[in-house]
Formats: sequence, structure tokens, C-alpha cells
Amino acid sequence: MIVLETERLIVRYLTTGDAEFILELLNDPSWLKFIGDFGVRTLEDARNYIVKGPIQMYEREGFGLNLTARKADAVPIGICGLIKRDTLEDVDIGFAFLPRYWGKGYAFESASAVIEYGTHSLRLKRIVAITAPDNHNSAKLLERLGMRFERMIRLSPEHKESRLFSIDF
Repeated sequence: MIVLETERLIVRYLTTGDAEFILELLNDPSWLKFIGDFGVRTLEDARNYIVKGPIQMYEREGFGLNLTARKADAVPIGICGLIKRDTLEDVDIGFAFLPRYWGKGYAFESASAVIEYGTHSLRLKRIVAITAPDNHNSAKLLERLGMRFERMIRLSPEHKESRLFSIDF
């Protein structure tokens, strides 16, 4: 299901057919450093991640992390979407792109559209985002999106501290 389109991108629901891309993304060094090791090592692990994460959230919330692909050639380049975590009061935006697609404006383009979708279609009054303290590129992007640093948080006692950004509408 296509969630939205921008000038250059299609943002759509993830399916188990995206397992090969998810396997690559979740094992990229930048994902492992800034987001964490989810133990996804095989195509079966990737399919399970998609089913137990994004697909369950689509069914429960009506939104979730989406595949972001270039419109011109349908090549998957990253993920971007809204997440409702049990440990956060507000919906948060999440995004990650393979490094070969960094610096081309794709993250800003997709995240801007996802925020607009969240405020107009889902009627959200506030969206938050979390980043690792040393993930300066994501923090810069969040600020370009109009979000502001709010405070340091822990999603759970076993998690490391994260920076919480927010924007109100």
C-alpha cells in the first residue's frame, strides 16, 4: 500500500518481499551504531522483523515504518515512518537510509512528507523523535524539519540515553 508520494519518492508499507533490503539496512554499520543490533542475520530474520514490527503496527495503529523507494526506478533506499512505542507518550518519526543515498535530500523529503501526513491525515498534534547522543546528522535533519531538542530520555532501564526532539502543531 502506498502511503504517500513526493516529487522523487514513493513511501509504502513494508512487505515480507522487502526482506533482502531490510537485511542489508539493519546490518549497515550506521544502523548498528546509532539504532542498535536487532539480531537480524538471515532473510528469515528480516521477514520476521517486518511481520512482528511494521506489519503488526500497521494493523494495530494504521501506520508504522515504511519503505522509501525512488520513484524513477523503484529502488529501495531507506525507511521512514511513524511509530507508536509503548514507552513513549507521543508518536515518533523514525528514518534510516543506506549510506549510498545520504546527502541527496531523500531523508528530508520523505520525513517532511511523513510529518505532513501525520498532522493532516492522522491529526497528530505533536510528533517526537529520538536519536543517539552522537548521531549529529539525524539531529541536524530533525532541526531542519522544525523539531527542537527537548530532553534526554531512556526508553527503558536497559536502553542507553537518547535525545528526544519534538514538534507541536
